[in-house]
Amino acid sequence: AGGLVGAGVAVPLVGSFAPSGRARAAGAPVEVDIGSIPVGEMRTVEWRGRPVWILHRSPEMLETLKVTDSQVADPNSDRPGFTPAYAKNEYRSRKPEYLVTVGICTHLGCAPTAVLAAQPGPGLPADWLGGFFCPCHGSTFDMAGRVFRNKPAPDNLEVPPYEFVSDTRIIVGVDEDNKA
Repeated sequence: AGGLVGAGVAVPLVGSFAPSGRARAAGAPVEVDIGSIPVGEMRTVEWRGRPVWILHRSPEMLETLKVTDSQVADPNSDRPGFTPAYAKNEYRSRKPEYLVTVGICTHLGCAPTAVLAAQPGPGLPADWLGGFFCPCHGSTFDMAGRVFRNKPAPDNLEVPPYEFVSDTRIIVGVDEDNKA
């Protein structure tokens, strides 16, 4: 009888340690319609409580990457931890026209802003070609989320796991290369 009472108390107690439905949903993958993002524009979605930027890059935006290659700290995304194998390319993406990156600066976790126009501005270099700028400490990132040299941010912006489910839809939070 004591064993039954103990089991009756233990089962709900152990069950209470499981994450709530809300907590499970916060880490759930997010499906995004990227077909509705106009060329040259960006959409922000939330995944695991973090902003994920999806930028539909124009051919002109992609051309800037050739120029910034020699100006960024880690042009090939060789540093471990922030770029999955499928994004270790010139574009840091599965498809050149779409950048998918976490919108959090790798310096102190600040929120950079998208400054996609090729024009100088406060805190930006005179030859700015477009990208992302963290006004807190001055880190700048190119159109592939690669950090420029001699900036406070130590790494490129993080590329989250994602996969294409069609030509116009992606799922952030799932990596087709590492499925169990």
